[in-house]
Amino acid sequence: MADCCEDQHPDHAAQIKRLNRLEGQLKGVRGMIEDRRYCPDILAQTRAVGAALKSLESEILASHLDNCVRTAFASGDEAVAEKQIQEITTLFRKA
Repeated sequence: MADCCEDQHPDHAAQIKRLNRLEGQLKGVRGMIEDRRYCPDILAQTRAVGAALKSLESEILASHLDNCVRTAFASGDEAVAEKQIQEITTLFRKA
């Protein structure tokens, strides 16, 4: 992906903390599987991990839109703005 705002990337320190929690949750799921826990209990935890990951994705997207995309549009450079639109569009088509 292009790097439209390479000098002004937002700080994602809060997301690192969330990733650390997610890693812990995934280790917990692994432990549940290794311990042969009840399937619905495992599924409940995997759904919680999925929800947490989706929340993390939403935070990063909001930050990108508020920073990089806003900067691209404010620059007045139509090509840069269009590139941002295409990046987001392509990203969501892959999902």
